[in-house]
Amino acid sequence: MFALIDCNNFYVSCERIFNPLLEGVPVVVLSNNDGCIISRSNEAKALGLKMGEPVFKRKDLIAQQNVRVYSSNYALYGDISHRVMNTLRDFSPFIEIYSIDEAFIDLKGIRTDFTIYGQNIRKTIQKDIGMPIGIGIAPTKSLAKIANRIAKKRTGVFAIETENQRLWALANTPVEDIWGVGRRYAILLKKHGVNTALDFTNLSTDWIRRHMTVQGHRLKEELRGKSCIDLETIMPPKKSIATTRAFGKKLSDIEVIKESVSSHATTCAAKLRKQKSVARFVTIFIHTDPFSETQKYVLRSITVTLPVASNSDSIITKAAINGLKKVFIPNLLYKKAGVIVSEICPENAIQQNLFEHYDSNKLNSVSKVTDFLNAKYGKSTVKLAVQGNSRDWKVKQEKKSPAYTTRWDEIIEVRNL
Repeated sequence: MFALIDCNNFYVSCERIFNPLLEGVPVVVLSNNDGCIISRSNEAKALGLKMGEPVFKRKDLIAQQNVRVYSSNYALYGDISHRVMNTLRDFSPFIEIYSIDEAFIDLKGIRTDFTIYGQNIRKTIQKDIGMPIGIGIAPTKSLAKIANRIAKKRTGVFAIETENQRLWALANTPVEDIWGVGRRYAILLKKHGVNTALDFTNLSTDWIRRHMTVQGHRLKEELRGKSCIDLETIMPPKKSIATTRAFGKKLSDIEVIKESVSSHATTCAAKLRKQKSVARFVTIFIHTDPFSETQKYVLRSITVTLPVASNSDSIITKAAINGLKKVFIPNLLYKKAGVIVSEICPENAIQQNLFEHYDSNKLNSVSKVTDFLNAKYGKSTVKLAVQGNSRDWKVKQEKKSPAYTTRWDEIIEVRNL
């Protein structure tokens, strides 16, 4: 049996943990630069606020209904997620972290009632962290996804243990809500009279293989109760790493944009070091505002090949800046820049270059010291000079809550009134 644990309205729930006055009122959290709605409380959903909707289009409704609006606080959300996942390890040593707010756990060896066990997990997460969750339990990961969807509409925990429960759950799940069925497949299936998950399991295997490949066949077997998708307890190294951000305002000064690109490059390098990898390719891109009515949309990118794969801040940043200089066009107003590192391999399997030589021991020592100091004293405590101090390119976060759990100077104050 597998359990899927999914945090309810995760970003909003993180904000509510430290601000109880937000309970029972409409709350939304915005994307980078306070652009679009990316998390909504149930009260906000009831008002008709949509996921991904530009917030400026609904400012009148937000003002009329006194909707509380917050900028994204990723440091807080990441820390709360880490606490949730660590707590789940007390209930099973086999855990797959699927996303920042979702995880599968293997209930192998559990001999108690699964619904009661799920309720215990739910109460513990709520009590220790303050995070509301939904739990779906089933013999396969795909069925656990469906059970989780049902759990959120009922008591918070739902287990599929019998054949009747499985058939009922499938019959009450629209085909577009099946895990792994995207919009294109949903349209195709509905054209052939497949409206529910139960209808999908009644399709012939030949038809599914012909139209949805072996992945579709595997999904059918999962929904029929045969486990075909294993728990991935070890996260595989990423094949590429990207750091991109829209600027707080449109920029035309290459020196300011250079600071942004340099910061993105060092972030990519730090992520490489964290997973003990190196990268050979560094891609830099910049583009103007695609929605501008006064300037044509321009997107330019270039990939720089490193002589030797690396995870060094200085090497990757130098390559990114060289790429920026080649794609930058003066007198344009740019809206976004990003850095992507690819052709990633383990740091202990680097293909050397006969004509280039780096003092890798020195570079590794510098990186280790930098990572240690930044982990201890805060992000960007130590950084390259080229990263600068300009805030013109920084993400706009006008409604950001404090970093309650990751900064001493923003820790919550408890007062006796």
